[in-house]
Amino acid sequence: MTSTDGLVVRAPQHPLTEAVLTPPARAFLVALARAFAPRIRALRAARRERAAALAAGAALDFLPGTRAIREGDWRCAPLPADLLDRRVEITGPADRKMIINALNSGARVFMADLEDSHAPSWANTLDGQRNLFDAVRRTITFEGGGKKYALNETTAVLLVRPRGFHLDEKHLEVDGEVLPGMLVDFGLYFFHNAAELLARGSGPYFYLPKMESHLEARLWNDVFVFAQSALGLPLGTIKATCLIETLPAAFELHEILHALRDHAAGLNCGRWDYIFSYIKTLAERPEHVLPDRAAVTMTQPCMRAYTRLVIQTCHRRGVHAMGGMAAQIPIKHDEAKNAAALEKVRADKLREVQDGHDGTWVAHPGLVGIAREIFDAHMPGPNQIASGKQAELVVVAKDLLETPVGPRTLEGLRHNIRVGVQYVEAWLRGTGCVPLYDLMEDAATAEISRTQIWQWVRHGTALDDGTKVTKDLVAGCLREELEKLAALGIDVKSGRFPEAQQMFFELATSPELITFLTLPAYDALVRFEA
Repeated sequence: MTSTDGLVVRAPQHPLTEAVLTPPARAFLVALARAFAPRIRALRAARRERAAALAAGAALDFLPGTRAIREGDWRCAPLPADLLDRRVEITGPADRKMIINALNSGARVFMADLEDSHAPSWANTLDGQRNLFDAVRRTITFEGGGKKYALNETTAVLLVRPRGFHLDEKHLEVDGEVLPGMLVDFGLYFFHNAAELLARGSGPYFYLPKMESHLEARLWNDVFVFAQSALGLPLGTIKATCLIETLPAAFELHEILHALRDHAAGLNCGRWDYIFSYIKTLAERPEHVLPDRAAVTMTQPCMRAYTRLVIQTCHRRGVHAMGGMAAQIPIKHDEAKNAAALEKVRADKLREVQDGHDGTWVAHPGLVGIAREIFDAHMPGPNQIASGKQAELVVVAKDLLETPVGPRTLEGLRHNIRVGVQYVEAWLRGTGCVPLYDLMEDAATAEISRTQIWQWVRHGTALDDGTKVTKDLVAGCLREELEKLAALGIDVKSGRFPEAQQMFFELATSPELITFLTLPAYDALVRFEA
């Protein structure tokens, strides 16, 4: 449908369309699109140019032109009271039941995810916005399985993660161009909820994903200034934590915080996307071929350098350095495996708090207690910003680029196939967060799975047993893994499985590395809705 306000909606009918896209909200989206969509498209082009230069052999290093920012004596604006203590954060999609359980989980913060654990069908996008609207007003309820869910008196602080720079919202157009998904997710949540959040003693708080440069952070800052002015809110009302989940961004930590210094609430070590970005950024360099995904742990030297540098940078600038995701989920059917998984979580969180992180992430409410126990024991104050931990750290480019070491196995290849295909199939059905093999998987881990296979095929990597990874080997393993799934009772010949199998295989073996699996998957999602 077309309106005189300039917004064109090309989407299936949905009962929430008019409630979410109210006339004032539509006007706000149009204003955002006209002010920022051209710059977003230009920044996407800059990404492509930089990627081509890196593929051609350009060096990745700290920027000489921004040395004054890195060495300068400046700090970000003060943090609001309800973001001073973030010792445990939980994340998940903006699903109605998930929102209630996460806000009630005992975590300090819940990040409602409109990105990697969210498949952005039109129905999911509208439902997510309505669920968040109700959560902000504390009217959100859910009934299912004979139970009724509602919010406790005390709940976590709500943050929202919009889509990254790479994804469009193809159901909405302004001036003949589709809207960037980031503007839609941010714009609708901010427009409908900013004033209400402030009236309730909180504020419009965000997580910003997948940035690759401080120029992208500068654009987000300009969006924030524009949005606050449009709604008559003071500068700095918005607070945002940036996920450092791309390798290029690790070289621009100070610059990213400086660009957002009136709105910055910290940086987060988005470990899974960071590994994916490491593969993608260095895709053409055989000396950077990774071992099995399971071997790329946070104790690898490059990962240690990255996380400790985030801590040092954040504390120098007066904001939080958030730790990474514990993706484990309780294993109810096997006590021994569950105990081993929980021990891994304990070790991970202990390392984080001792290094100086101010908080950490979990994917399941069952892990909140463990994470909180460890941070309570080792972080008596609300954060560690003034601790001085990592203050003397020196990190140079080769530290961030050091190749992880470990085994390369056929089982690692097969595991990537199992996880990747099942995740893509779920995503095509509209589910972006999937429990697989005792871990909560989202788009980031599926990205690691398919890009690691691509990297091994691209460079003809030899596994530890001497087997060379080829396209034919991947095809054979894919057939065998699907047969195993079928033997478990999974119907791999119907639903979205045939499409998912083909898509994953093409993404994992294509001549050129596709930048994000969610790009072709989103196209398929939109076609399926039509």
